[in-house]
Amino acid sequence: MSAKETILIVDDEKEILKLMEIYLKNEGYELLKASDGLEALELLGNNEVDLIILDVMMPRLDGIEACMRIREERDMPIIMLSAKSQDIDKIAGLSIGADDYVTKPFNPLELMARVKSQLRRYNRFNKRTDVSKDEIVIEDLVINVATHTVTVEQKEVKLTPREFAILHLLAVNKDIVLSMDKIYEEVWKEPYMESKNTVMVHIRKLREKIERDPRSPRYIKTVWGIGYKMESS
Repeated sequence: MSAKETILIVDDEKEILKLMEIYLKNEGYELLKASDGLEALELLGNNEVDLIILDVMMPRLDGIEACMRIREERDMPIIMLSAKSQDIDKIAGLSIGADDYVTKPFNPLELMARVKSQLRRYNRFNKRTDVSKDEIVIEDLVINVATHTVTVEQKEVKLTPREFAILHLLAVNKDIVLSMDKIYEEVWKEPYMESKNTVMVHIRKLREKIERDPRSPRYIKTVWGIGYKMESS
């Protein structure tokens, strides 16, 4: 295999690091290794990384907090590892930005398959949608960050500044579920204080402008009980 992607593996268990290193190197990937979240953030600041395998339970900075910090600036795939197997733990990991969740002990071959799947999906989507630094393209929806304009099926849609900010926030965090409090705090730049209806009203108006059928949206999906997301395809 001639893969050249760089993978950052983050785990405080040396045996797990070594096991993943053997299999990933055998597949041709470049590797970076960290033993906790703080070390991982430092490596990310100095290196280009295509995918992260991130353990949940670690000293200094755990995987949950590290994932949240990474998602503030990066959108590469994140696969979380955890000894916890309860559905609520998986939902928690996925809701804060992880793309996949693998329970320890794991089959290394299954992990390799998940790594390849996430990289294929990420690379295919980015080649299709990242037209320029100023544009985000998702199917027939084009968001121009420089001019603050939005077109759907080549027709310009007039959005308010708040509507544009919500749409842009969801688009740059594609495939990540954002809670209503997260959306409110990012867009309104103030603490979330039971402002659920405010966000819902803006999402409804946004859908009326960009969706063919707001009752069956293509772009902005509702994840019941958690929040909203925009999907890759």
